[in-house]
Amino acid sequence: MKTNPRRIQPKLALAMALLTTVTSLLATSCTDPQTPGTGGTGGSTTGSTSGQGLKIGTVLSSTGDLASIAQPLPIAVKMAVDTVNSCGGINGAPVTLISEDDQSDPSAGAAAMTKLSEVDKVAGVVGAFGSGISTAAAAVAVKNKVMIVSPGSTSPVFTERAKKGEYQGYWARTAPPDTYQAQAMAQLASKRGFKRVATIAINNDYGVGFEQQFVAAFKKLGGTITNEAKPTRYDAKGTTFDSEVKAAFEGKPQALAALVYPDTGSLLLKAAYEQGLSKGVTIMLPDGAYSPKFPDQVGKSADGKFIIDGAIGTVPGAHGKALEAFNTKWNATGKPLTSYLQHSWDAAALIMLAAQAAKTNTGEGIASQIREVAGGSGKEVSDLCEAITLLKAGTKINYQGASGNVDIDAQGDVIGTYDIWQVQPDGTLKTIDKVNIAGAGAGAMGWALTYRRLTPTSSRRIATSSFCLLV
Repeated sequence: MKTNPRRIQPKLALAMALLTTVTSLLATSCTDPQTPGTGGTGGSTTGSTSGQGLKIGTVLSSTGDLASIAQPLPIAVKMAVDTVNSCGGINGAPVTLISEDDQSDPSAGAAAMTKLSEVDKVAGVVGAFGSGISTAAAAVAVKNKVMIVSPGSTSPVFTERAKKGEYQGYWARTAPPDTYQAQAMAQLASKRGFKRVATIAINNDYGVGFEQQFVAAFKKLGGTITNEAKPTRYDAKGTTFDSEVKAAFEGKPQALAALVYPDTGSLLLKAAYEQGLSKGVTIMLPDGAYSPKFPDQVGKSADGKFIIDGAIGTVPGAHGKALEAFNTKWNATGKPLTSYLQHSWDAAALIMLAAQAAKTNTGEGIASQIREVAGGSGKEVSDLCEAITLLKAGTKINYQGASGNVDIDAQGDVIGTYDIWQVQPDGTLKTIDKVNIAGAGAGAMGWALTYRRLTPTSSRRIATSSFCLLV
């Protein structure tokens, strides 16, 4: 991994969080006491525009391995908060947003969540993005009864932990789990005619979880995983990967499912190219590498061509009823429209709407209502201000998001759609196909996928076929 000069080592990050706690307590003792309101989970209202207002936070990756994907996400959250505040806020007061950088590191993420929940007293948090970071942050959130909604942690391990009751209802996500994405990638490999595929995965909850699901799905479609007996996994903090790529390509695969993050993944794929291992092998990439900067990070060949030109991949798509309105609002910022922005908006929206439905600005209240506002029997609504007006009037709602319908199940999961993308000769990432997932949740016996091919020059659908996969 490239060293980021702003990156704070985990122990130092924890020390800084503790120092912040002490500083906040000292500052509080030197100010006039305030009457406790309903904000947060009680206690300090540091940073709030109102002693009675809802306080939420973000734990997202502004630096580190995931920064090239996650840096814009806090902006989408702020847009949602600003929109809600423009129409009166939640429970009669403005919403306060406090953002923290998890540095793409689980220890830093836990420290950030500790600060938000124990110092800032937030009731809900949007984050984290990386699955390993969410694992660490969720433990802190549950302990402090803070609702955490991730816009991008897709590891299947969260589903299993939720089934065991580990999260007590304080966990949800607006991006579908890799139980589904692995199926989409396996089907993509099969439709491309690949019979022999190797895998290489970042050694964390995200990479290993995706790898295991992909291997099972591809084998059910008749494929062979060339390194199944000895999976190739790489250290998330590694900087050289010569031995790992040599092991991954040893079985002469037709394609490589590289389940990577951008910084480390770029070093890995560049090493494979420099060793001459990737010639004639199609690189398949997941959402974890879906960054506009990724082709540049991997680099170019001596003749000026992008090393991963032609690589294909999957990423959760955004096809909700609020998508057009969100995209219009985002385009007004002048910033590029990238992945997971809509999922971040929806995560913030659900937290705020659940607080309004509960009529209390607490994590307990949000957790008690978030599934109802996300996918209950209420009136379908996609506009945040209209949703708040309805809730204030006592009308139940079913929020329809920008990313999708965000119907959260008992494990905190949603069902979504996937875009199939490809690296173009000029280094851009272009959506070329879509996979729609319909039916029951991840715990069911099976689900249906609908594959829609897009024309090379437009997003018009020209052919549709359906198939079912049993799990």
